[in-house]
Amino acid sequence: MTDRLIIFDTTLRDGEQSPGASMTREEKLRIARQLEKLRVDVIEAGFPAASNGDFEAVRAVACAIRDSRVCGLARANEHDIRRAGEALREAAAGRIHTFIATSPIHMERKLRMQPDQVIEAAVKAVRLARGLSEDVEFSPEDAGRSEIDFLCRILEQVIAAGAGTINIPDTVGYTMPEQFGALIRTLRERISNADKVVWSVHCHNDLGLAVANSLSAVMNGARQVECTVNGLGERAGNASLEEIVMAVRTRRDFFPCDTGIDATQIVPASKLVSGITGFPVQPNKAIVGANAFAHESGIHQDGVLKSRETYEIMRAEDVGWSNNKLVLGKLSGRNAFRQRLKELGIELETEEALNAAFTRFKDLADKKSEIFDEDLMMLVQDEAVTQEREHFRLLSMMVHSETGETPTARVVLAEGEAERKAEAPGSGPVDATFRAIESMVGSGAELQLFSVNSITSGTDAQGEVTVRLKKDGRIVNGAGADTDIVVASAKAYLNALNKLHSKLERAHPQV
Repeated sequence: MTDRLIIFDTTLRDGEQSPGASMTREEKLRIARQLEKLRVDVIEAGFPAASNGDFEAVRAVACAIRDSRVCGLARANEHDIRRAGEALREAAAGRIHTFIATSPIHMERKLRMQPDQVIEAAVKAVRLARGLSEDVEFSPEDAGRSEIDFLCRILEQVIAAGAGTINIPDTVGYTMPEQFGALIRTLRERISNADKVVWSVHCHNDLGLAVANSLSAVMNGARQVECTVNGLGERAGNASLEEIVMAVRTRRDFFPCDTGIDATQIVPASKLVSGITGFPVQPNKAIVGANAFAHESGIHQDGVLKSRETYEIMRAEDVGWSNNKLVLGKLSGRNAFRQRLKELGIELETEEALNAAFTRFKDLADKKSEIFDEDLMMLVQDEAVTQEREHFRLLSMMVHSETGETPTARVVLAEGEAERKAEAPGSGPVDATFRAIESMVGSGAELQLFSVNSITSGTDAQGEVTVRLKKDGRIVNGAGADTDIVVASAKAYLNALNKLHSKLERAHPQV
């Protein structure tokens, strides 16, 4: 009988730790609903004690999600645990995930605690959490660099205190696959009550080994993997959900387990997370990259035409890729539009939202001869952004760029209820546009990243622009899309400015 591998998604918590990836309550809800469609077993919705905003986001996810377990992170102290318990009170199925560092360097230099004090704090935290939730997970932070004897001591005691899942994090991505697999095997063999819990792993990608380490752990008895969509996360990221799921599923001959994931929702989840966070997916990214199923070599193309299995170990449609075109035009009705959205797994909550998206579709149909599914997904994503309360809104713009002449941009913005206008020169049309915007808003933010990606093929394709701004130590990503790259750039810049203006609090610890 094949074991069930539990997929624990931490995109909304650890993924959000990527610089600029902070999400609003509404954005977390949209991603959580997609994760539920993906049939993720556990959704770690955030760290409730980090801020009031994160508390409300976790509570909103807990209230909205019915088919997945919702988890909140808490340090091993009473305040954090009670805050997590309160945020999860309305969850159909909740989990409190508490942690404390166990490596010598963390205990000595960060916690400034003796090993016995760490064990006492961990046991007390698990007991308190167990009183608030039937499902408790414990993580020894930086387990990869912890002493094995001490790990066995603390884990045996937290299991006895009521932890149902023991998660072993490679917090700094330091271990090698063989070493990490051996660690899981050793812990399961040496701890007397190891059979009372589900063993889990949480691997970071600093050396590019997060997925390899996770899969090595699975082969050594781990039955939960903590991962994120697109591998999003602190520093180099986390183990990639899509790679874990498809590795296990594709190699059923090798792995003694499988997941309950609906793989056809992988690509929609990837696109949603990319759009909300402003982190584009690299074209050669496994499973969800634009080139993941492309064949350029003539030998490969010939082989695929003769027999698909010669060079493809997975089918693109099995993970949610589609070549379907949305054959709708100016005369197409809302019902056809609504039906295609439904086929793509997109649900708009109100008739007003549908009408607004349909209006945008008609505007796009005036600019493009063919509308692809990717266009439609970005259109709905863009509409969701405009539905949020925006302090800055683009009303109109005009850009002049000519060989031998200095480009200029004239931009009209709405700032709150006021309308503002400005004109500025620049080294190029995008630079001129940003300068015109800054002359009005005076944000003083530092531009750290400007990235352009084509959503589909063709010269009339929409361009997706990502802008990263930094101010006073805070980093935000903004995204915008349009068939006009300069307009998309203005939208992205304003999207980032709106996030800076919102002053969202983010202070997540890392596991």
